[in-house]
Amino acid sequence: MPRKLRVRQIKSASGHKSDQAATAKALGLTRLHRPVEHTDTPQIRGMIFKIRHLVEVEELQSKGKGE
Repeated sequence: MPRKLRVRQIKSASGHKSDQAATAKALGLTRLHRPVEHTDTPQIRGMIFKIRHLVEVEELQSKGKGE
């Protein structure tokens, strides 16, 4: 089962470069402190890296078959 990431925007993208605001929007971050979940892929990691000063990331544990 692929790993998941929970991304939460903790700072506003306004006042930062417009490409950073566009990256936050592309990740589905619409409001502060509202989490979104994404599959852990290199593309998503790159987007998170670009706006790492605006977000908080949590790796979700995948459950086994018996749980």
